[in-house]
Amino acid sequence: MGSWYWWMILGMAVVTYIPRAIPLAFLEGKELPQTLQNVLRNIPYAVLGALIFPAIFFIQENIWYGVIGAIAAFGIAFTGANVMIVVLGSIAVLAVLSLII
Repeated sequence: MGSWYWWMILGMAVVTYIPRAIPLAFLEGKELPQTLQNVLRNIPYAVLGALIFPAIFFIQENIWYGVIGAIAAFGIAFTGANVMIVVLGSIAVLAVLSLII
């Protein structure tokens, strides 16, 4: 491996570390307002939704395959099931659908 790879890995490490270190250094010992804490607490869910939602429509050539899987996942999740049950349930629904079609 050339030195170029090591510089790239070091650069990626620095770029990843800086956004984590700055809030830690400047917000140490300070309490954030409750509204800001609520917003920050919901960011992972919003990002996850933004990443998953477009992939639903491009899972296969047939768009309905992804839509049916999403409906199954939403339905199972609405009942309050565990995340693993939601994933396995939607996989099972799509497996049965692929056997029928």
